[in-house]
Amino acid sequence: MSAASLFDKAIGRTIKSGRLIVLHADGRRAEFGAPASGYPDVTVRFADTRVARDILLDPSLGAAETFMDGRLVIEHGDVMQLVELIRMNAPWEAENRLNPPSAVRRLRNRIGFTVESINQARSSRRNVAHHYDIGNKLYEMMLDDEHMQYSCAYWPREDMTLAEAQTAKLAHIAAKLALEDGQRVLDIGCGWGGMAIYLARKFDVQVKGITLSVEQIALARERAERAGVADRVEFELVDYRDLAARGERFDRIVSVGMFEHVGRPQFETFFRACAGLLAGDGVMLLHTIGRMGGPGTTDAFTRKYIFPGGYIPALSETVAASEKVRLIAADIETLRLHYARTLRAWYANCEARRDEIEAMFDAPFYRMWTFYLAGATAAFESGGMCNYQIQYTRNRHALPLTRDYMGEAESALRSTPSPAE
Repeated sequence: MSAASLFDKAIGRTIKSGRLIVLHADGRRAEFGAPASGYPDVTVRFADTRVARDILLDPSLGAAETFMDGRLVIEHGDVMQLVELIRMNAPWEAENRLNPPSAVRRLRNRIGFTVESINQARSSRRNVAHHYDIGNKLYEMMLDDEHMQYSCAYWPREDMTLAEAQTAKLAHIAAKLALEDGQRVLDIGCGWGGMAIYLARKFDVQVKGITLSVEQIALARERAERAGVADRVEFELVDYRDLAARGERFDRIVSVGMFEHVGRPQFETFFRACAGLLAGDGVMLLHTIGRMGGPGTTDAFTRKYIFPGGYIPALSETVAASEKVRLIAADIETLRLHYARTLRAWYANCEARRDEIEAMFDAPFYRMWTFYLAGATAAFESGGMCNYQIQYTRNRHALPLTRDYMGEAESALRSTPSPAE
């Protein structure tokens, strides 16, 4: 049986709702599913006979690379709708599995994932640079103007703008930190400084942000100067392990969207460092992408093109690692669909700036980037991805007895403008 026929058989088992039309390279037209409310209608064309084979060998990587190369052409709809259509027909909750990569590809990916996930300090710097040092301009075009938050926003209202939702996220996290005047705060994986700047504007605290990205830290310092908080915010290019070795202590620690880059073998190392950096009565808030199921591996496309060395943790392995250093998980919240809304906003921003992105990089890069955003969106809408916010403390008496203080603090933050806002 030809690769095209095998492809048709496989996709026919998946697509039931919504319609996918495939125009094969030999001129044959194959139609799958049926129009259904809420499901996309997509037409794709395979430019050569190898497209079907490449997708069969590794569906995620094969689809991505043939799309990037211009060999998988979307004639009707877009890449967001294509990935959405496939994922909606195989939702995580229904226990339907998309066709896995071939046995050889699975073995190769598992070996590569295991080697990369070791993530020692030197490889961590290289992995961070791969994603974040491609230039700040791309992220300025994609993210919100106010805070440049490259992490899940928080949408208490559906009609919020991306900037409003990111501000709400910062307030949501700040409320869980239970900040007090005069405290020292550490932001691990500070990005372009949005969280650190927000905390310095809202509270009388000193904030230290650390990152491994040269591009990020330069812009973070500029943004702190423009915000008028450079005297209370410090940014340093340093690994969390090296900072912990200095013996410094902080009253509060926050880490947003960084734990995904730690690598599974380093989970205990990360939490041990955090426990050492956190004051005895301190509070820590970890915000991370997570798996709703058990532990897994990182797919080949993400490893190769997006986050080498990265791994999305399951809640079970995250808490298991933190338990070993006697960090108390005082509060855990699961954000189910907030990142999907965020990713769709980023995707829309990239679509609006397509010509600029292609001029800055090239068309294959733009297709790779939008495939990444589309795949991530589908993973949060229909796949097994979510976000976890875990509040930790080293002392059971460090926080109020009930959670009421969080809501009160969050309401106050969202209703009171920062100085100079």
